[in-house]
Amino acid sequence: MTTTTAPAPWRGFGLLLRTEARVWARDLAAPFFGMLFPTIILLGVGFFIPGMRDPITDAPPSSVWYGLTPIATYLPTVLAMAIGTAALTVMPVTIATYREKGVLRRLSTTPMRPQGIVVSHLIINAVTTVLGVVLALVVAQVVFGVPVPTRTGVVLVAFVLGLTSMFALGMLVAALAPRASAANAVAMSLYFPMLLLAGLWTPGPIMPDLLRQVGQFTPLGAAGQALTTGWFETGFPLVQTVVMIGWTVVLLPIAIRVFRWS
Repeated sequence: MTTTTAPAPWRGFGLLLRTEARVWARDLAAPFFGMLFPTIILLGVGFFIPGMRDPITDAPPSSVWYGLTPIATYLPTVLAMAIGTAALTVMPVTIATYREKGVLRRLSTTPMRPQGIVVSHLIINAVTTVLGVVLALVVAQVVFGVPVPTRTGVVLVAFVLGLTSMFALGMLVAALAPRASAANAVAMSLYFPMLLLAGLWTPGPIMPDLLRQVGQFTPLGAAGQALTTGWFETGFPLVQTVVMIGWTVVLLPIAIRVFRWS
């Protein structure tokens, strides 16, 4: 009778994943920004900006926006922000910190190769993103009565592709940043402009055409627009889908190739 075992470099990965998850949870900033921050933004905008809970009546009655509340049109942007937060602001800093402290280099001399650290934090941050999105969806429905998507399949495709494209970008930052401070500086310089292009300040129907045209070619902007299309509009976000796939298939192999272990 024969039994199969994990390849030597991946033996003990389950223990490593659990250990890294516990270490990650002790840093309160990571769970806060990964899971709670998008919902806090949603609640703050919904309750403290006047008119966000009033139905839109100045759009043509035939428009998809007529009768919706502004906070409903804001939800896809919040979900896009949730995708970008863990991928671009949390994970790269963690990996760069391990590189700066020599953890990756030391792991390379043990049976558990340093790839295990990277994969474990990909899993942790992906799960964090999903939990943050679920929390925002529940709050949006219970507190603001946001309608369900008109086409759930399009929303799911947009979410998955947004996740993969943003994590590919985050991995590229993590691959090259020599220190945590460098990773944070690069990530922030990418994160905030992409939030603008994703509609954080001009969501849904009020986004200027220029921002919309430019934003659809960024991974986060494409994700936000694709989520909005799936939620409220008709048609399929073909351009945005191709853009997110393109970012993923270009950036992920580059990140793997140039990844620095020390």
